[in-house]
Formats: sequence, structure tokens, C-alpha cells
Amino acid sequence: MTHKAGFVSIIGKPNAGKSTLMNSLVGEKMSIITPKAQTTRHRIIGIVNEEDYQIVFSDTPGVIKPNYSLQESMMNFVQGSLIDADVILFVTDIHEKYDENDVIERLRKTSSPVAVLINKIDKSSEEEVKAKIEFWKEKINPDTIFAISALHEYGVANIMDYIKEKMPVHPPYYEKDELTDKNMRFFVSEMIREKIFKLYDKEIPYSTEVAVTSYKEEANITRIAAEIYVERDSQKNIIVGKAGSMIKKVGTYARQDIEEFIGGKVFLELFVKVIPDWRAKKNMLKRFGYED
Repeated sequence: MTHKAGFVSIIGKPNAGKSTLMNSLVGEKMSIITPKAQTTRHRIIGIVNEEDYQIVFSDTPGVIKPNYSLQESMMNFVQGSLIDADVILFVTDIHEKYDENDVIERLRKTSSPVAVLINKIDKSSEEEVKAKIEFWKEKINPDTIFAISALHEYGVANIMDYIKEKMPVHPPYYEKDELTDKNMRFFVSEMIREKIFKLYDKEIPYSTEVAVTSYKEEANITRIAAEIYVERDSQKNIIVGKAGSMIKKVGTYARQDIEEFIGGKVFLELFVKVIPDWRAKKNMLKRFGYED
């Protein structure tokens, strides 16, 4: 039996629907999804295993012009994912305008097959879809174009068929029972961070990082402690809320998700700490896994 294996990079602007697509393709919730832009910060790998193939998907941060060190590190994840990709899925919202020439140029020059995925077509007309298909044919002349709705899983099966066809013959890169290269602590911290994105407004979610400091599995319960880092005392006060009301909400909603994810009871403790300007400090970015 011939075995195929390869790497598929999912790239595009913030809020184009990359994480929704990734979760749909992998069949598991690997990436956090919120209505806010720039939710994904890391390159998150999700692995699909079948007897005759292994597909390694990478969900990357949304393509932006970086304004500080954290965003530079996020864009490095994007560039790195383009280098080792056997297939590139370029996700674009049907209504978005595109002027990020750097990525467009890279997509034109790459030797990897590029599939343009025009997403959110459930919010458009047939004429708009046809016009966008012509636009992308002219702009980067991709290997193929799919019109999809990742949220409603419309067209996703066709993408999988295309990827399987393009995968090179190769033994598996990971063990066949692996779902990701990230550990449980990473996913727990992401679930907590997702709740912060959903419960707080303005700059708070973007100024926040989460790290799991303790993860202990006992007979009937998993005990987890995590620290939420912000940049200013005023942000800490907002995260905690009046008499601890907001941090309690974060903990309750996150614990429910974690229990569902690991399939068991969880005791979750959250602490809030201030690290001034952590997003601009290389040593802090390294500590949080954004720098090599």
C-alpha cells in the first residue's frame, strides 16, 4: 500500500475563517475561534490520520503589518509555514480587500500548489462569487479555487479530496495516534485565552497572555493552575472585575470547556499578574513560546 504524507499551511488575513476551517478539516477544536481579529497567535498543528495518508495542517496567525515584537513573531510563524508547505490554502473572506503585497508576492513565487478558498459565500450573491474567482485568477493564478463556507462546512469535503490528491508519497511524519504537536497545557491556556477574548472588550484580550503553571492529574480530578498576564494594573483590575466577578466567569466557562476536552472533572485556579509591555520584550515572548 502506498502511503502519502505532507504539510498543509492555512494562511490569510485576520477573521478570514482560517481557524474555523482548520477545526472543520481536522474534525477537532484545535484553534480558538472568536469574532475578534488576531485571535490565533501561534502556528497550531492539527494532524489527520488515515491508514494510507497523514495530513499535517498548520493554522497560522492572520496576516498583518506588525506594529510590535509579538506581531513580528506571529508573522514569522506565517513565513515559516510557507517554506515547508506541500499545499498552501489561502483563505480569503468574500468581502475583504487585499493589499498585503508581501503575501501576494510570496504566493505568486512559491513552488507549492496554492488553493484559494473564497470563504463566507453564504453572505454573498452568485455574481459576487464569480467576480471574486476572476479576481484571484488574475491576481495570483492559483492551482485551484474553491468557493466555501467553513462555518457551515460547505465545500470542505472537496478541499480534503484536493489535498489528498496533492500529497506526496511519504511515510508519516508523526505517530499515527497523534492529533497535534502541542501539549495539553497549551490547549488549556488557549481555552482560557478564548474566554478572555469573548468576555472583554477593546485592548484587554490583545494585552493578555495565559500560561499554565501547574497540571496535576489525580484519580478523580485534574488540578490546574494558570496565570493570566497583562501589561498594566488597570488591565488587571478589569480582568479581575468587581469583587472578582469577571475572573470567576472566565474560570467557570474555561473549566467547562477543559472538562469537555479532557473528559473528566477539573479544578481550575486562575491568578492575574502584571508584566509591563510584555508584548515588546523578547525574553517574555520566548517564555511564552513566540521566539526560538
